[in-house]
Amino acid sequence: MTFGRTLRATTTGAAIFALLATGAPALAQDDNAEDRIRRLEMEVRALQRKVFPGGDGRYFEPEISARPSVDSTVSTPSTTAVTDILARLDALESQLQQQTSQIEENANAVRLLTMRLEALEGGGSAGAAGTTGNTTTGTSTDTGDSIVSPSTNAVARNTEQMTGTAATASGPSAARLAAVQAIAKPQTDDAADDEYSYGFRLWDAGFFPEAQQQLTMFVEQHPNHWRATYGRNLLGRAYLDDGKAREAAPWFLKNYQDDKGGARAGDSLLYLAESMIALNDTNRACIALAEFAETYPALASGRLSGQYATQRSKVTCN
Repeated sequence: MTFGRTLRATTTGAAIFALLATGAPALAQDDNAEDRIRRLEMEVRALQRKVFPGGDGRYFEPEISARPSVDSTVSTPSTTAVTDILARLDALESQLQQQTSQIEENANAVRLLTMRLEALEGGGSAGAAGTTGNTTTGTSTDTGDSIVSPSTNAVARNTEQMTGTAATASGPSAARLAAVQAIAKPQTDDAADDEYSYGFRLWDAGFFPEAQQQLTMFVEQHPNHWRATYGRNLLGRAYLDDGKAREAAPWFLKNYQDDKGGARAGDSLLYLAESMIALNDTNRACIALAEFAETYPALASGRLSGQYATQRSKVTCN
């Protein structure tokens, strides 16, 4: 029993020694942490004294007169903020300039439209009076004249078609005359092309009698121009769109026969069929459609396929 007590006493003493041994480093670590905390607090207070000396308002300059220090920690954020503001101001100024430019363009467009509207309502009376002496009936044109204003002569020569009534000595209405004169004639290095383009603009605006005269003058004076195939085809369309299929057909046929390889020869052959259909001449319409399909298969299945199918659906060919 004495040996057992001695063993237990020895074991207990070893355990207590081990516990004390492990507790010593923990106490040392607590002391180190406390030292570090005190040192950090001292450094923070030193930093506060340097940044905010005195700790009250007597040591601070007014913001409006304070000069930023080179070493100041707030200089970089302030500079960044100012740079951002300047960048945003530049962007706003750019947007404002764009808006101003757009407003000016819109105002100019409105001004031009207003001028044209005023011309349609009452302008051009002097021009109408100047063309009274040239007024005739019918659709014949005199391409030998030196035409300064093609639109004026065209209006005067086609008063009956323009107004829907018989031609009178007073000439065309001032509103229509002004509307025609408002269509600008191109002025480029190619005078012949300008004549065609002007005729196209008249046709596109729905002034068919004026377009007929202008395009007739073009094709007669410039039969070898590269635009001639376009001019003859468009002249036929100007008659056809004006309800004059009989006058349109010869121009379509001529354009096809004169230059079968022309850019608008195939179009003219198809419009010839349309003219024949309008004249209730089914036989010639079928001949034109068959010729078109045989001569221009690429057009029949491509660019003009829709128009070709429409014309074929209007007639029954053997």
